[in-house]
Amino acid sequence: MAQRLRVLALADLCNPAWPSLPVVGYKYARALAGKVDLTIVTQVRNRPNLQTEGVGGAAVHYVDTEYIARPLFQMARLLRGGSDTGWTIQMAMDYPSYLAFEREAWKRFRGDLLAGRFDVVHRITPMSPALPSYMAGRCPVPFLLGPLNGNLPWPRAFTVELKREKEWLSRVRSAYKLMPYHRTTFTRSSGILAAFDHTIADIPASCRGKTINFPEVGIDPDLFSLPQRPRRDRLTVLYAGRLVPYKLPEIVVRAFALSPTLRRHRLAVVGDGPERARLEQIIHEHRLQDCVELLGRKTQAVVGELMRQAEIFAFPSIRELGAGVVVEAMACGMACVVVDYGGPATLIAPDRGIKVPLGTFEQILQRFVQHLESLVNDPDRARQLGLAAHRHAMDFYAWDVKAARTLEIYHWLLGRRAQKPSYWGDGGPVATSCCSPSA
Repeated sequence: MAQRLRVLALADLCNPAWPSLPVVGYKYARALAGKVDLTIVTQVRNRPNLQTEGVGGAAVHYVDTEYIARPLFQMARLLRGGSDTGWTIQMAMDYPSYLAFEREAWKRFRGDLLAGRFDVVHRITPMSPALPSYMAGRCPVPFLLGPLNGNLPWPRAFTVELKREKEWLSRVRSAYKLMPYHRTTFTRSSGILAAFDHTIADIPASCRGKTINFPEVGIDPDLFSLPQRPRRDRLTVLYAGRLVPYKLPEIVVRAFALSPTLRRHRLAVVGDGPERARLEQIIHEHRLQDCVELLGRKTQAVVGELMRQAEIFAFPSIRELGAGVVVEAMACGMACVVVDYGGPATLIAPDRGIKVPLGTFEQILQRFVQHLESLVNDPDRARQLGLAAHRHAMDFYAWDVKAARTLEIYHWLLGRRAQKPSYWGDGGPVATSCCSPSA
């Protein structure tokens, strides 16, 4: 029996109890631990939850950089006015603390790497291309970067939402390419995993040959699976996500306000954030209490259950990098209606959902009304779209599938296979124009 590969994973964000990137990093690492002998380097703040849940038998080493990470996080929170908006500000503030994390990891494992005790180093998180690697230029074994996701331009028709999101720093985002360690991060990495066309377009042209189109989002089939849905006269439309300006939850609520057809059905809104008060006002003004319910923030397990109880997923976000929640809805066999931009534009194809062209707020609203009405009026079509979406999600986004594809990439980096692996085979993502910000 061949010896399992020995992989050192850098995953500063790796936490089963924290939403978004921390739980994505955790589930990816846990899946990899089933394929290789994995040692994870992560932040000490993740220790309590990792010790409770475990990481599939992986060894875990904790790095304590709270001396710099904590004050910078607090400063970023002050500049952002909380934790719901201003993500570009957070990325800028993360720069020095992340370099400190990798520097500590290098100090701890330098001797092991030079002695050949690891075959590959894989930086799983952070996933932003704007945060460089201290170790990539020093690593004596193949260094795999990613999956990365970033570089999606802000749609020009939504400058008001840009201001409300406090994303003023996004106008100078490309300045990160002038920062120390940026060039060596890409030139010295042996392989680069990049999610979606908008990220690949941001990678230096000289490094595209070692870049693999690889999604950062994934699904846990134990939480998100296909149910046996009873046929109902009253269907449920679900929105799940943070209630923040760029996700436009207002679109879905206003669609119900405008449509007598939709009012005969039900809208469930899962999530919380600064837009909640606006949604409550719309519900009150249009007397939608009998058909629209705000459920607040829920755990992943509860979100999965709600998805299995609903038929249609409405997600009007206009600047979604990855859209993991869309993949989760697909896995639950929901018919998805999304905006044709960014991550959702690639996840959804005509046989497994509906894409609404990017336009102005009013244009998107009218098209959501149109398509949601068409689905509630034709539940058999909604069912067929959901079944196709489920099959696609299971074929490409289940964590075990992603771990198996990653193992192939490790063997390629080590020269054990000649041809660069293709993640997608013949069932790849649809071509999109996701990098154009025009409305």
